[in-house]
Amino acid sequence: MSKYFHSVELEEDACCGCTNCLKRCPTEAIRVHDGKARILSERCIDCGECIRVCPHHAKKAVSSHLDEIQNFKYKIAIPAPALFGQFNHLDNIDFVLNGLKKLGFDMVFEVSRGAELISEATRSLIKENKLSKPIISSACPAVVRLIKIRFPELCDNVMPLIAPMEAAAKMARREAMKKSGLSDDEIGVFFITPCPAKVTEVNSPNHAAKSAVNGAIAISKIYPDLTREMDHLTEIEPIARSGLIGIGWANSGGESAAMLGEKYLAADGIENVIRVLEELEDEHIRDVDFIELNACSGGCVGGVLNVENPYVAQARIHNLRKYMPVSMNHLNSDDLDLMMWEKELTFDPGIFRLDEDIMKAMEMMEKMEQINSGLPGLDCGSCGAPTCRAMAEDIVRGKAKETDCIFKLRQKIQNVYDQLGNTFK
Repeated sequence: MSKYFHSVELEEDACCGCTNCLKRCPTEAIRVHDGKARILSERCIDCGECIRVCPHHAKKAVSSHLDEIQNFKYKIAIPAPALFGQFNHLDNIDFVLNGLKKLGFDMVFEVSRGAELISEATRSLIKENKLSKPIISSACPAVVRLIKIRFPELCDNVMPLIAPMEAAAKMARREAMKKSGLSDDEIGVFFITPCPAKVTEVNSPNHAAKSAVNGAIAISKIYPDLTREMDHLTEIEPIARSGLIGIGWANSGGESAAMLGEKYLAADGIENVIRVLEELEDEHIRDVDFIELNACSGGCVGGVLNVENPYVAQARIHNLRKYMPVSMNHLNSDDLDLMMWEKELTFDPGIFRLDEDIMKAMEMMEKMEQINSGLPGLDCGSCGAPTCRAMAEDIVRGKAKETDCIFKLRQKIQNVYDQLGNTFK
């Protein structure tokens, strides 16, 4: 089974075992034992939903620190379009880009530029009509990971294009090497990220053996310093080279709108994403060429590493686009190959396999169904598992016992009480 870096971690001292995260995890990757949550790393997709719902801030996202850029001779910042929605009264993204240069970056290359290239590449591939339809966007790494572990039949429908983050990193590296004369390993590319899934993608990419990005810095982590530098800008260098198509990727529906067609569907929020994927797997969704899915509500502006209310940020992005051209970036004839995945997306069956021995796994499955049929079916979470079925699976794996279920425990206590009562009659 593949090993994944995970950006979402648990701070055990802050956890009180309240089960909020348990009930909201989309892949049943959380259990609560001995009053503390536990994250099953093989099932976690780093969507950040547990961070969002935890009232005790016991979940956190690990990301790069700004001082890590000093490990490289030439430093490049590639800010996500969602970053521009964090600032009030912003009518020119050059203020943000110049602020990033003041923080110590030698170059700033908008991810929205990469988004415009990926939009054009997507339109080209759809026009060729060689991919399985409906085509699912590969931009959100949490969704791609979700499909990989829960919807194996849909792996062929995922667009085999790298995310705008990777496209921007590749183009920025190429430009920096020509400009500076430095080697590739002397250049550091850092993504300014709105979500933990992107941090995971940098360290354990779905599309290749290695990411073109060296690190991912959370927007919430860089925001105070960036705001300070922006407040003290005296000159504004014209850096921005992206249009409304690229910036629009920050909001749900922005990527779909860039397809310039009508047969598309856009859904955001992990629960809605799962519902769409289930209907797609059951072939209930037809007459759609392209499906955009974002794990965060509202799109990337809803990422848990942002600082602003996602609906406010969404409105700011819409307002900001009024001052922009449609698009400023276009693919060269040899760029499309650079945008393609280096490896195919495949299902990892080991994640849910009960045992390596097929016969033993089938026996465990039969036992699991028997146990599940004897459980109350309330999915209350009191046992420390998100559902009764998950509880039954934990029992056959030897990670739980039936009396962890309070209803089973109460039944057992009642049986003992009845037997004692009969003994003393």
